Amino acid sequence: MQKIKINNCLFTAKVVDDPESIALGMMGKTFDKTFNAMLFVLNKTDPQPYSSNHYIELSSMNEKENQCFWMKNCIIPLDMIFIKKGRITKIHHLCPPCNTKSCKNYCGIGTMVLEVNGGTCKAMNITEGNFVDFV
Repeated sequence: MQKIKINNCLFTAKVVDDPESIALGMMGKTFDKTFNAMLFVLNKTDPQPYSSNHYIELSSMNEKENQCFWMKNCIIPLDMIFIKKGRITKIHHLCPPCNTKSCKNYCGIGTMVLEVNGGTCKAMNITEGNFVDFV
């Protein structure tokens, strides 16, 4: 688990960084008392792009490319937070679950994506441009 702080909000994130875990994401899952966020690390060449109290810049990934996620087989709405160089670049709010073959894509630029319960960002005043701290 990784502790992540945005503004005054502290999240306990389950970290996924391998292709299979990233593909499964929050499919069929809900958050529980052990974690309230999921952190997707999208850089395969740097297995630890985060560390305690310090953000390590990712340089081997083409950060100009959009990363896209979808809500296939998810069971709860989620906010998707795209992160690049320790800052939020894009937030998709209240992304609804999808159980069809043609689910909507949610895209943004970043080397990580943090998923939290839908509505969290607006309720906690988390906005694009906010800093993300790994504590």
